[in-house]
Parts: sequence; structure tokens; C-alpha cells
Amino acid sequence: MKFINFLFLVSFASIFLFSCGDASQSSTDPSLKRYPLRGEIVSLDKASKKASIKHEKIEGYMDAMTMDFEIRKPDWVWSELVPGSVVTGDLVVDNVNGDYWLEINGVLAPQKSDQDSTPIREDKAVVGQKLVDFSLTDQNGNTVTPRDFEGKALAITFIYAQCPLPDFCILMSKNFSDVANVVAVDETLKDDVRLLSISFDPARDTPDKLKSYGLGYLGKDSKAKDFKVWQLAVGAEPEVKKVADFAGLMYEVDENDKTQFRHSLRTLIVGPDGTVKKVLSGNDWKPVDLINELKSAAEPPKKKE
Repeated sequence: MKFINFLFLVSFASIFLFSCGDASQSSTDPSLKRYPLRGEIVSLDKASKKASIKHEKIEGYMDAMTMDFEIRKPDWVWSELVPGSVVTGDLVVDNVNGDYWLEINGVLAPQKSDQDSTPIREDKAVVGQKLVDFSLTDQNGNTVTPRDFEGKALAITFIYAQCPLPDFCILMSKNFSDVANVVAVDETLKDDVRLLSISFDPARDTPDKLKSYGLGYLGKDSKAKDFKVWQLAVGAEPEVKKVADFAGLMYEVDENDKTQFRHSLRTLIVGPDGTVKKVLSGNDWKPVDLINELKSAAEPPKKKE
């Protein structure tokens, strides 16, 4: 039976690899079936836009295994993907033309020791660089700029309220709210540490919506409900894009569902002097890790003897 299954998979893959389906087909085409996929990049062939992926079981379609996939959307993932990256997205199967491909909606870059301080887009946020200027509106309707955080250690991350992915915005907001709840009751931190979540969905994430969103994460008994420690902000699209580009964040609207985004992750640690101290490109950090990074960023530089 195992041998028969193997032959089926080989034939299945061969049909797909030698097909020439049209990548521009409509997402509403009834011949296209979509299956949620999550897996880890094993190897990459950027020239042909293919990747070998060790994926989890695809419910209703395929057992867990390692196989090659063509990645058709979005183009920006090729500047993010490295072996070890975890991706989520859709396996799209064209039942008429016998074709299949991946459309990725999220990339979790592995946090490697030689990449801790430098994002892939090295022309942007690097250690020692001044935080880009911006003007946003927080959950209370007040203007937020980098000047509001002068003299404080600041962590900035990026989210949108309708993100359904537990390892992406949901995890970032849970981590930030956990840190805010710790900082709010810590006499040594509450005046020196700040958190800022920036929404890249200005069409839907109004200040009122972000306030409700933040309160939902903080909890009813939270001492951080005054949002002195953790702020959530949004702004005009060009202003949000400016900060996101600086951080190396990649995002775009999902053509198959206009309420969703395909995006990567970025979290910046900024010192009291307004310069970048660290760039976190994945999600494998914990609240205690962020607190330690902020403590380190808040400390004045040691004088050379």
C-alpha cells in the first residue's frame, strides 16, 4: 500500500511540474481549490521561484511531507525567505489544468545570531541609525511622534486588528500587552519603557477600534489600561508606509480577501537617544526577552576607561 501511495505522489507531482497553468487566473475560478498550508523552508531556488518546503498535514488533501512548490505570490517574499523560515499561506490547486502553487500570506524569519541586529533590507533600520520621523494618531486620538519617546526605551511592532494568524499579529499583541502589564507595575521600568504598535490597515483600524483591540488584550484588571506604557497608533497610508519601510516590514492586501494582508514581522528596539538598538525579524522572542532588551536599551552607555 505504501508503494502504491508513493507511485501516486510521484505521478501527482510529475503532472504538476510539467503543466503550464495561467498564474493570472481569478481567485473566484471554481476550478481552483485552496488549502491552508504551514511549513518550513528547506531550500530555495530563487531563479525559478521555487522552494522545497517541509509542510504540516494539509487537512483534506495531503499528509505532512517535504516537497517542492512554486511560489507565485507575493513577490516580496523572496527578499525575506531563507532556509529555516516558517511560512503560512494557501496551496492553490487548479483541477482543470493540473497545476498547483503557493500563495504565501506570512513569513516568520528565523532569528539567527548573525541577523539579530540587521534586517534583510540593510538600507533601512540598522543598529545605531536614528528612528525615522513620523506623525501618527494613537488610540485616544492624540498625535504620536518620535519626540514623545525621547529619553525612554521604546519597542515598536506592526499589526492590524483583523489579522487571524495566531503566530503573527495576535502573538505580537499578546506579547506587547504582557510586557505592558509587567512594566506598568514595575517602579524601575514604568517611567522609562514604552511600547508602540502601529497598524498598517488605516482603512479599517480607527483609533477607537485600536483602543478596543488593545483593551481586549490587556484584560479588565490591567494596570496598563491607561495606555501610558503601550500605545496603538495608525495614520495616513503614506505615513504608515514610511515607518514600515524603515523597519523592513513587508505587507500587501490579499487579493483573495481584501480584509486580510500578506505580511512579514518586524519589531524595533529604540534607545532613549532615538537610535535603533536591535531589530527582531521573527516571532521567537518572548515577553521576558523584550523586557530584557528594553532594559539594556535604557541603560546609559558605559564610559570607556
